Amino acid sequence: MASPLTLDPRPSFEPKIVSLYKNLFKEDDEEFEEEKSEGFWTEFFLLKCHAPSLKSVLEPLSPDDLLHLQPQTRQLFCRAVNCVKAGVSPSDEIALDTLNIFLREVLSKRYTNLSSDIISLLTGLDNVDSIFTDFVASLDMYIRSGRTVDVRRKAIQVALCIACGAFQTGLLSYFTHRDLFPALMKFINDPDTAELSYEPFVLLGTLANYNKFEFQNPYQLRLDDFVNEPTIKRIVQEIGITCIRTRADYITIYDDLPEGWSLNNVLTYVGLTILSGAGPKSRSTSPVPVNNDTPKPSFTSLPAPRAALLLATYDFVNSNKLFSHNFVSYTDPDPKAESPICAYISLTSYLLHHAHRSSRSSLYARLNLLVIRTLLEDQALCKRLTSDDTKALVRLCRQKQPHLPVVRVKRTLLTAVIDAVVDGINHNLRKKLDVELYSACIGVLVRSISFLIRSRTRLAYHWSELWRCILSLIRFLSSYATDLKDLPGIHNFIDDLVNLIALALSAGDAFLPGAAEYDDLFYKLVEAGDVLVKFRDNYGLEHRPSNSISTLISVSEHYYQLISENQSRTKSKNLSPQQVSEVIKSGYETLAINSKDGLDSWERYREADERTFLKKAARVAVGDTRELMGTELEAFF
Repeated sequence: MASPLTLDPRPSFEPKIVSLYKNLFKEDDEEFEEEKSEGFWTEFFLLKCHAPSLKSVLEPLSPDDLLHLQPQTRQLFCRAVNCVKAGVSPSDEIALDTLNIFLREVLSKRYTNLSSDIISLLTGLDNVDSIFTDFVASLDMYIRSGRTVDVRRKAIQVALCIACGAFQTGLLSYFTHRDLFPALMKFINDPDTAELSYEPFVLLGTLANYNKFEFQNPYQLRLDDFVNEPTIKRIVQEIGITCIRTRADYITIYDDLPEGWSLNNVLTYVGLTILSGAGPKSRSTSPVPVNNDTPKPSFTSLPAPRAALLLATYDFVNSNKLFSHNFVSYTDPDPKAESPICAYISLTSYLLHHAHRSSRSSLYARLNLLVIRTLLEDQALCKRLTSDDTKALVRLCRQKQPHLPVVRVKRTLLTAVIDAVVDGINHNLRKKLDVELYSACIGVLVRSISFLIRSRTRLAYHWSELWRCILSLIRFLSSYATDLKDLPGIHNFIDDLVNLIALALSAGDAFLPGAAEYDDLFYKLVEAGDVLVKFRDNYGLEHRPSNSISTLISVSEHYYQLISENQSRTKSKNLSPQQVSEVIKSGYETLAINSKDGLDSWERYREADERTFLKKAARVAVGDTRELMGTELEAFF
């Protein structure tokens, strides 16, 4: 805009720090001083960081451009580390802000030789030990006892930038030599920083997954031995909050709350008492205002990057029995608040419902199923999941048909787990079946029913939906056998599926609440008689002694013969459902179920068996954390 007095363009002013950025990263080698003066760096770290400008300078540079500018990048990194180490305000805080932006941009590039190129850019091979040892020690000190909450949090963010950006390099070994676990736990437990638990917990999960199958990761050992219950409860609460926020993204696209709910039920069902902003930075307890102009995300882009916390949740549950107990048992002082375990099961339902939409959704769904499997393998925790003390309303996904029946009363948590798994089985049937996800679903069901049988717990549940789901799955597998029978792991999955039905047949009287539910199982099996035979033949199950298909077919044939005899006696071509039910009841006397021994047994979870999957999960979670931190930093500055 021209000045009305001079008609000359108004001069544009830029912060002094912006000119310093441009001066530092000049591409003209002749104009670049071998070493910038002390005055330059003193001024550089006394001027407030201007994130957009530093980003605009670094973002367009290719990996080769940066390697060409490595004298500049080394000077910036080393001078910033020295400022952090010196601990003089405000230079140290400005240095942390600068490192946040600088590391995020530099470490996001794709380098030919990742580890060596990053070391060349930051320190050079000769200086990497001394500089990074001091750097990590300084971060440890700031996280533990920085002078302000903001400074402590910025130190965690810088550590996250390094941990995520250099996850597949040797730089993370400096974080294993210097144990940050006590500092991170102190940050989580301190009253001043307790509401900022997301980032330290995700950082802990990232560090705990660094090469954990290649060497004895010290953070994994720390998870095993940690017994500070107040800190554990704070982490559990953070997991619940994050699950509610992650689920809220799905609800924003399509609110699937069942009709006919009272206000009090809705508050509990949705968890509005702690639903707040989308990012881990916000901790307001007020509902987020809806902006109709904001474009809604698609289901394929979900879950949001904040779901990276689910990896750290897995590690803690898998390693620490005390943590698992608190995870299942924690209740909020506010009776209207949704408990963390309810929020976790609820989010798992949404992840499973949409698992087919993206590899990320499938991965996080399967990761949550591993957590639930671990909980179910602990008998004490199984008792909690079926106890009246933990009864609750759990919001389950209803964003696509078929829908499970709406339950309007509080019920045991195990029923919600089974519902989530049934929903996952119903909504992910594809010719390119996710066999590993389905195997995880069946594993959860086997452990659930096995516990009910062994504890003689008669669980009130809509069992007919489970039998319908499993037999529909068998029909699908039989119909598309040509496409499915050569998929990796399909035969072990089918064995487990068949054995699950045989287990329910042989011990249904131990866990089903009444005769009607038991009769219904036999009724559905008789209906599926032809499908079972076709299923056996299509997959050659008669040649695999590890499954119980012969038991299922013999039961179906037994009742089919009785029904045929009844039809001949009554001279009726078709029997009514009531007549079939009577035949089933009368047929128990002559029925012999020759089930295999050990159908209710299962192999205890071994992390090494999931090594490949967990490595992939770690890479995805690290990538999500990197993306989330970029969003957070832009909002922060």
